[in-house]
Amino acid sequence: MALFAATIFLGSFLLFQVELIIARIVLPWFGGAAAVWTTCLLFFQIMLLLGYLYAHGLVRYFRPKTQFLIHLALLVAAAFLLPILPDASWKPAGTEAPLLRILTLLTAVVGLSFFLLSSTSPLLSYWFARNFPGSSPYRLYALSNLGSMLGLLSYPTLVEPNLTIRAQAYGWSGAFLAFSAMCALASGKGTLKSQRTSATPPDTAVEEEAPPPGAEQWFFWIALPASGSVLLLGVTNHLTQNVAAIPFLWVLPLSLYLLSFTLAFCGPTLYSRNFYTPLLAVSILGMEVLFITLFVVAPLKILLPVFCIGLFAGCMVCHGELARMAPDPRYLTRYYLAIAAGGALGGIFVGVAAPLFFRTTYELPLGIAACAILALGSSVRNPDGYNRGQGRRFQRALLILASGISIAVAGYLILMIFQPPKGLRLLDRNFFGVIKVADTGTPGVRNSQRILSHGSINHGAQFLQPDRRREPITYFHPDSGVGLAIRSRGFSNPLRVGIIGLGAGIIAAYGRTRDVYRFYEINPLMVKIAKTDFTYLQDSRAEVEVILGDARLSLERETQQNYDVFIVDAFSGDAIPIHLLTREAFQQYLRHIKKDGILALHISNRYIDLKPVIQRLAEKVVMESIAVNTAGNPETGAEAAEWVLLSAAKDTFEKPPLRGAGTALPWTPDVRMWTDDYSSLFRLLK
Repeated sequence: MALFAATIFLGSFLLFQVELIIARIVLPWFGGAAAVWTTCLLFFQIMLLLGYLYAHGLVRYFRPKTQFLIHLALLVAAAFLLPILPDASWKPAGTEAPLLRILTLLTAVVGLSFFLLSSTSPLLSYWFARNFPGSSPYRLYALSNLGSMLGLLSYPTLVEPNLTIRAQAYGWSGAFLAFSAMCALASGKGTLKSQRTSATPPDTAVEEEAPPPGAEQWFFWIALPASGSVLLLGVTNHLTQNVAAIPFLWVLPLSLYLLSFTLAFCGPTLYSRNFYTPLLAVSILGMEVLFITLFVVAPLKILLPVFCIGLFAGCMVCHGELARMAPDPRYLTRYYLAIAAGGALGGIFVGVAAPLFFRTTYELPLGIAACAILALGSSVRNPDGYNRGQGRRFQRALLILASGISIAVAGYLILMIFQPPKGLRLLDRNFFGVIKVADTGTPGVRNSQRILSHGSINHGAQFLQPDRRREPITYFHPDSGVGLAIRSRGFSNPLRVGIIGLGAGIIAAYGRTRDVYRFYEINPLMVKIAKTDFTYLQDSRAEVEVILGDARLSLERETQQNYDVFIVDAFSGDAIPIHLLTREAFQQYLRHIKKDGILALHISNRYIDLKPVIQRLAEKVVMESIAVNTAGNPETGAEAAEWVLLSAAKDTFEKPPLRGAGTALPWTPDVRMWTDDYSSLFRLLK
């Protein structure tokens, strides 16, 4: 019995560790986009479904000895595919479809090992049920989710801060070999003992006592986990797109999701309808208020608790109701298969269907509405476990209220597709997020602007008045860090300026005749918008070039560009992608910058303090550095901005207009230098 429990626990631990390790490896290859994690989750949910399908088919159609031999052969084959380090040839050239390439990469590198890990819980639980008929196999499912949750929580707190990417990959591969040996022993024990004790299919004698599940059961078995999956991915998308695409914000929602599974399947006493149903109703109301009115400006200390409590309450109700519907162990693999199918359907809805059919992130409000409706339907279908009399009516009224508000909010947002608000010029989305272009104010009136937003983050603007449309505004105004850097280079010689991140193309407004401004942009939709909805590129007097693809990969392929100023203004959510702030990235920047050139980093951010990391990097590559903070000014169109300027020339910041413009970066001794093999944002959260 202990061998089964230990194997399931270790398999689940490794299952979720590998999700984070491989996602962390491929994240910088695709621009640090938040959708990389969503795509990885989609892949893992599909593989989980295939693993459960394999487990169901194996125990249904093969004799015990054959089950053991098939599973052993696959474990040996997976061992030959280790370690889980993808080759550099998988890096995109810049024109591929990111979704398809990531799914193909994951299949080749971790597909078989993940497939086998995902089949472990249902397969060993079934063999356990055959060998120990007096024990409930569903506690092993709770143990499986506990192992998964510990695998997740240990990554941002223990693994990522202390181990390099290569060490993580090799350490996981070694642990997988140990798991394979344990799994082979458990498989042999489970199947061969069954072979000796029974030559007929299990549970034949109780078939009449345990009728197969009907259509209603199958519906709830699939719909409830699908709703939980949509909530998980929807909340994760909101957090990563508006804060940062980092493992901590991957792990937190997923840990709550797994915790709900663990509590729900540990036993009926840990899921109380009387507690979680009102909590769900109140949480839904809080999420809807925050989602509609305050999300853009909410601080992290409000944003995280509201959405995380809402996610946990929703998943607890979905998975608690699911556990109440657990069938006889005879149908255990079908039950697990339905759960995996529901999770995969939720992942496909958020990861594939929603970006194709929705112009913005409508999947979260739709998921909230679906969760409320399913909770209400389940309470009507089986009222046992709720307060009686007035208490039951009050709880049901709360659910009806939450369902009605959720449906109204979702309907209002969908109605905006057909009746967009005044001033909205464009609302679209792709793999890299949701892009919005809207006009504010009255055309022709001073200070009216056209604003570009990526998610909830302002990514640039332009005055609508013809006489002001050439003015660089928002974070790029003349007194900002980047404005000072460009102006400090003088006006006598033509400049070569490189920029990571196109946005609206505002920086091109500084261009003069004979200057060259070269933009690196990974999002093709952003390129289209900069050329059609804004005029900075076409109005610039400089020669403007736009290079499509991830900037790091483009810079690695190019010959030395000899930039006078090199600007990093690429944001994923509200933070610069990690791979643009590593030692190797800075070495690439230095290769392309003149000896007396300036490196300008835009680090304006509500949630993460990046200055300690930059200070470490500046020390490593021997560059002087200053932080330039400027306030906003509605009259000039300036936004509050924070820039860090670096230069290898010691006297750069002693010349006007940079003299006295900035302050020294703080020294933070406990922050380790980032490399392509190591980074951790956990300690930098504000």
